[in-house]
Amino acid sequence: MTAASETHFGVRELDNEQGCLHLQTPDFDYDSFADVAQALVTVLGASVVEKEANADLHIWLIDFEGCRMMLKGEHYSAAMWLELLSRDDSDTLAFLASWLNKLTQ
Repeated sequence: MTAASETHFGVRELDNEQGCLHLQTPDFDYDSFADVAQALVTVLGASVVEKEANADLHIWLIDFEGCRMMLKGEHYSAAMWLELLSRDDSDTLAFLASWLNKLTQ
């Protein structure tokens, strides 16, 4: 696993209707999800509040500047996304999408 500063994240799709930000991430599997997810949390300057791992889905509750959202990862498809807990925070999700896009340019 590379250091957080060397790990690249991007935006696949911002779905405002569903309150989801689908992410481009390094490849991960069940065992490496935590490393990739923690690197993303570090890049975002967020903090982890709670972690849950199921058979095929990882769910982390994270806090970004007072906005709580779910960071979810499904290792079979190597899909990772942020999901809002409240539609009132859609501006925060749009900000994160814009910011991640700028990082990858």
